[in-house]
Amino acid sequence: MAKDLKTKFIQLCKNLQDPHLVAKFQQFCGVRGTFPRKSSETSDRELERFHNGACINYCPGEGENGKGDGCRSDGPWQRKTTTEGNSPTHDDCINGLLNGTAAQIPGACETEGQNVNKYLASARDAQERPTEDSPDYGRGTLWDPSREGDSLSGSASSIVKPLRKNSLTGDGGQEFIIENKFLFYLFTFGTELGNEMFFIVFFPFLIWNIDAYVSRRLIVVWVWVLFLGQSTKDLIRWTRPASPPVVKVEVFYNSEYSMPSTHAMSGTAIPFSLFLLTYGRWEYPFILGLGLALSWSILVCVSRVYMGMHSVLEVITGFLYSVLILVVIQPVLDHIDNFYLTSCHAPLVIVFLHVALGLLAFTLDSWSTSRGDTAQALGTGAGAALASHVNHLLGLAPDPPLSELPFALPPLSATLVGRSLLRLAVGVAVLLATRAAMKSLTIPLVCRVVGVPGDDVRRARHHMEVELPYRYIVYGTVGFSCVCLVPLLFSYLNLS
Repeated sequence: MAKDLKTKFIQLCKNLQDPHLVAKFQQFCGVRGTFPRKSSETSDRELERFHNGACINYCPGEGENGKGDGCRSDGPWQRKTTTEGNSPTHDDCINGLLNGTAAQIPGACETEGQNVNKYLASARDAQERPTEDSPDYGRGTLWDPSREGDSLSGSASSIVKPLRKNSLTGDGGQEFIIENKFLFYLFTFGTELGNEMFFIVFFPFLIWNIDAYVSRRLIVVWVWVLFLGQSTKDLIRWTRPASPPVVKVEVFYNSEYSMPSTHAMSGTAIPFSLFLLTYGRWEYPFILGLGLALSWSILVCVSRVYMGMHSVLEVITGFLYSVLILVVIQPVLDHIDNFYLTSCHAPLVIVFLHVALGLLAFTLDSWSTSRGDTAQALGTGAGAALASHVNHLLGLAPDPPLSELPFALPPLSATLVGRSLLRLAVGVAVLLATRAAMKSLTIPLVCRVVGVPGDDVRRARHHMEVELPYRYIVYGTVGFSCVCLVPLLFSYLNLS
């Protein structure tokens, strides 16, 4: 009985990890790829060679349900790094990657951009969109959306490209077709709820306009969730869903590993932790708070599948992983916050803990964008915690007495909204200026100190001895400014 359940569970996980499940969901939502059409004899084998925008170990003779001699069949493929001894075919594979797949286009001596542009131009003239009964439907055929009738949203289809380039390779991704613009904008917003710019606005808004008490604890949750999620990714090292059949609507994080989804983790931990911290402290209906938290979480989780960045299994795992972290950390948040505020040893512990966690997370065999994200969260958390300690010592921004609880939501007025938006605009502008200034100063200084050439910033940041201090100094300063310095500026400007 137990063996049968284990077998069924493993099969369920494999089904949820299948990239074709992601592709079907994308097709249902009106996303169509512009993949080069390949012969049926070679397409299946080539799909196995290109996962997550990188060439991986490939087993000749492996079919869909079988495997070649000496090949692994368990689990997702892992990334295969390039070496000087690679064959020209392998180098072409690496240089020809586009939107998570390699464009096998004639004319190997030409550049990738020339090949792709020529192929896309010729394919649009030569190919018709397949029908739903066609075996190539959504799996490697180019078509011209101008030949379509009404789309799913009732408007003409649009050919677009990912909004941001890959943060590691600079690849802009392959164009794709959107037939439902509402879902495209909805899920683009959902995925932004887990990106850096959102947190630069969200946490300051809470600190400056809502409740600094809640914000301090929420930042602690965010730091731990992101640290554990990114570290788990780099330990498991599962690649992103294969493209094709998946359409990469987003490519910014395409070079990172994918299990679990840290967007799903933060998109679950932040709203539910916010709900747990504010319910009872603020007066609002329970069902409203729970509904908003659940809606936030679902939107972020589903958006990662829509974007082609995660399988269904990875999103579900991220959701459950964050719930487990909340169960463990939520009861001790008060103790952590009180220690950060009142202990004379807090500054030393804060710095040591966040730096130690960063060093622990950076034991990778190669550079990864996840390393920078982890250091960024740790640096921000350290800066915010140190600023909270300074505020407590100086008697700045004290927490309201417990006798005033619960707080009633103030009635909306033009004055309240205007002052809140003004604080947000002024404060975020200061934070962005601080980040930009610290970046321009820190990277050249660190490169000079550690002896790394600083003429190519992207390459210089591949060195841990550059990336680690750069992220800690820049985002530690931003976190400290957000919690301590910007509120002082508000007092000076009479915006408190």
